Amino acid sequence: MKLLLIFLALLCAGHAVEQDLSEKVFVFPVRSANSYVKLIATLEQPLTAATMCMRYFSSLTESQTLFSLATPAQSNAFLLYKYSVGVYQPFINGHSLYVYGLPDQTDKWNSVCWTWDSNNGLNTLWVNGKRSGRIILGAKASITEVPSIILGQDQDSYGGGFVKSESFVGDITDVHLWNSTISPCEIRFYMEGSTFTPGNLLNWKNLRYSTAGSVYEEQSDFDKLACF
Repeated sequence: MKLLLIFLALLCAGHAVEQDLSEKVFVFPVRSANSYVKLIATLEQPLTAATMCMRYFSSLTESQTLFSLATPAQSNAFLLYKYSVGVYQPFINGHSLYVYGLPDQTDKWNSVCWTWDSNNGLNTLWVNGKRSGRIILGAKASITEVPSIILGQDQDSYGGGFVKSESFVGDITDVHLWNSTISPCEIRFYMEGSTFTPGNLLNWKNLRYSTAGSVYEEQSDFDKLACF
């Protein structure tokens, strides 16, 4: 079964397109259990540190999934879940903690970055230019095997197991993923919409992806000052 899942992931990757999505957004207009974007990234070595940045716009105040990376061994290998307004729940290999008091807003663009370093387990969330207190999660952990990366849904199984109540509603843009913890200066540049070094695992300006269900690709209305 494990080999079959990996084969299916590689098959889906073969149908992905590669495109510069500058000035574009993915629109998820309604809750669903079958609408998502699959992002393709190749891990040449185990992931022991990471930074994920993204921007999202949503009217929902209840919980929803922002970013889901699963492996055949662990569905919540690297997952960022928005529990409620100002409350986020990062997962690493199935373990999670809540991060409170972050300055996100409904019906406005929000810029989010999450850094993780397995050497010491330190994680930091940045939202709209403000960072959280550091938390310990995923110390000495590693993420291996072929990743399944999904926007719009939480993977309760590798590449699937979607639940409507956990889906995302709104717009997503500027998704980047690095296999390192990028500097606070780079995060600041990203938050401000300035020039920054793009992700080496996922790069919005050179992205391989495929869509399913009711997902639309539209022109972005993100203004670099809108999230502050």
